[in-house]
Amino acid sequence: MSAEPRVLSGRYRVDELIGRGGMASVYRGYDVTLGRDVAIKVLDRDLASDNAFRTRFRLEAQAASRMAHPTIVRVYDAGEDSETQPDGSVRAVPYIVMELVKGRLLKDIISDGPVPVTEAVRYVDGILEALEYSHRAGVVHRDIKPGNVMVTDAGQIKVMDFGIARAVSDGSSTVAETTAILGTAAYFSPEQAKGEPVDARADLYSAGVVLYELLAGRTPFRGESPVAVAYQHVSEAPLPPSEINETVPRALDAVALRALAKDPFQRYQDAASFRESLDATIDGRPPTKRQVSALTSELYGPNPRQAAETARSLRQLSTDTTMKRTQSGPPVAWIWSGVALLAVLLAAVLFWVLTIRPDGGDVPSIARIVPDVSGMTYERAAQELGEEDLLSRRLDEANADVAVGNVIRTDPPAGESVTPEQEIRVYVSTGQELSTVPVLEGLSQDAAAQALEAAGLSLGLITQRNDAQIAGGTVLSADQRADAEIPKGTAVNLVVASGRVTINDVTGFTIDAATRQLEADGLTVTAQEDPGCAADDPPTVRSQSLPPGDVPILSAITLVYCSGAP
Repeated sequence: MSAEPRVLSGRYRVDELIGRGGMASVYRGYDVTLGRDVAIKVLDRDLASDNAFRTRFRLEAQAASRMAHPTIVRVYDAGEDSETQPDGSVRAVPYIVMELVKGRLLKDIISDGPVPVTEAVRYVDGILEALEYSHRAGVVHRDIKPGNVMVTDAGQIKVMDFGIARAVSDGSSTVAETTAILGTAAYFSPEQAKGEPVDARADLYSAGVVLYELLAGRTPFRGESPVAVAYQHVSEAPLPPSEINETVPRALDAVALRALAKDPFQRYQDAASFRESLDATIDGRPPTKRQVSALTSELYGPNPRQAAETARSLRQLSTDTTMKRTQSGPPVAWIWSGVALLAVLLAAVLFWVLTIRPDGGDVPSIARIVPDVSGMTYERAAQELGEEDLLSRRLDEANADVAVGNVIRTDPPAGESVTPEQEIRVYVSTGQELSTVPVLEGLSQDAAAQALEAAGLSLGLITQRNDAQIAGGTVLSADQRADAEIPKGTAVNLVVASGRVTINDVTGFTIDAATRQLEADGLTVTAQEDPGCAADDPPTVRSQSLPPGDVPILSAITLVYCSGAP
């Protein structure tokens, strides 16, 4: 016998395993509350043991849940359950609940063999469409790679794991630690490899790596370790894809090289301009080999190999304590002059700050922009608003699409200009609105329909049932228990008395037996003699005035029996 399926937080049933990654396992699941199939990502044991990481994981997943776009795998919910270990200890089980997508990972499609150029462009265009939306929402993915991209059975691109990479990278102090969690460094941007702050342009670099891999059949940089690959992202120039795969148009060489620029300011500055360049390769005039070479020189320098060696030397100098400087530092007088100049500047700034606001004077208020806090918990939303010098007031509202406790919207809405310390009304989801089932049994069908409407429910299927004692149209039972709390708008099915009763053919029965059976069905029975036929002993029914079948309740029926001489 199979074990009972596990249900997380009393709501999400965990079914079979459908995927496993570097940080979590993904299961097919079912939301028993909303009645829909879902995918459930359960965090691995090592990461789940870190309390700080679990908090970041939940907050970032909640931030990602506010994004709804056809090219993004929707995050429905994030939570934490627990399980008891064999030794009696209790382990936290963080999880996120996502849209269940039927299709294949782009990683698996690439591993099957060469991808046609038109398909490669279409796949990357779908990724950029998702990034264009997420970047407008203020969410940077940080881990764009083929393993995080699904291609549905209909060919639709779906990007997943938004917000999760940030939770991982915020808890990892080194490139090696981050790489161990995120899997491969092949898709890192140079700024990620160097541990610097990243913005949306890091996602565009990673999308450029995916484009390169689709075109060339391999990633632009490969090495014996993740750290070696990350270092190549920082210091080495990639070959144009057409030098690896001759079928690649040179126009796509230019697009891939621009996306892979080391300097974020030399890359495409947003996903829309990246998409425009991709579209232009279809009808545009391809650049010459000389122009592609000039672009490589512009983006990576005239001698990138030499630059790489220089960078390696500097790296060795900073870590090798046996090497000594052969050139003296700057003169001491220069150092003190610089310190003095800096002190003067700081004093001037301090004086300006202290004197720019006259005592007792009114200082004009600076407008604030209401941040987008939809999808966040109320506590985090209040913190975000507080950081903008805005006050928050919680208002609860039923909503079937937003998880309980998360923000639905604000009033004034996100993006609107307001004054400091203005009160922002924050509408928080209480989940699906519930209604109480009224008492329906014994009511007429019309009265029951009115009671359901008054309770915010609807009348469902009506099933007729014969009952000898109950008047037609009276409710006998309902498929929902009275006083039960059910989602508003639910249809309630009723069983209603038909006003009829089924009688049998009692001819041949004794008068006494037939009378008992028919009176038990609520009928009024009259026995009538027929002297024209020989009497039976005991008297038996020769005929009945109502035929067998359904008849109105409380009907009168006459039974004829023989009373003549034998």
